Amino acid sequence: MKTIIAPSILSADFARLADEIKKVTDAGAEYIHIDVMDGTFVPNITLGSPVVKCIRPTSKAVFDVHLMTEHPETHVESFAKAGADIITFHAEVARHANRITQQIHSLGCKAGIAINPSTSLAAVEELLEYVDMILVMTVNPGFGGQKFISSMLDKIRRLSKMLADKNLQRDIEVDGGINAETSKLVRDAGANVLVAGSAIYESADVATAIKNIRGE
Repeated sequence: MKTIIAPSILSADFARLADEIKKVTDAGAEYIHIDVMDGTFVPNITLGSPVVKCIRPTSKAVFDVHLMTEHPETHVESFAKAGADIITFHAEVARHANRITQQIHSLGCKAGIAINPSTSLAAVEELLEYVDMILVMTVNPGFGGQKFISSMLDKIRRLSKMLADKNLQRDIEVDGGINAETSKLVRDAGANVLVAGSAIYESADVATAIKNIRGE
């Protein structure tokens, strides 16, 4: 599957958000990864659907919204209406995950399911045929700039095999500590959607950083 680059605007300059999005999409990024934190599921608070609604007209990129929130079902509609293309929620907080995927699809968005480093693949196994993407966190969520957890490579490999065994073609997204070195490892393990924040936004040459993460 094609490798897709999803710069995380968590590492962008929020005072110049439209320009920061344009910078990475002009450099070849296909997705914009939008981390939504509620201060409860994770310690920090980031942004809400009104911000997504404001930046939506500035870009044609795929808006990849990652809900790091309790009760994700209460946020799905507002982000869908704000312009999200993909909405991903966490298995750890979803009491009725299948229903949430139905809700997301009914609003015209793709549905993703995310798992933290300590969460077993068993938490998403029964959902694989109902989602469009599985997000494997390669750091503990809540903060940018963390170090990649290398033991997650085996989880990505096992997920890739699980999908192949079920004859399912789904995107495998990874988020956390992705740079030119770790991107090769996760790509070789089976991931095809790569979220990178500081490795892109803190680079002196964004276009080169994106090409290096893509493996070009």
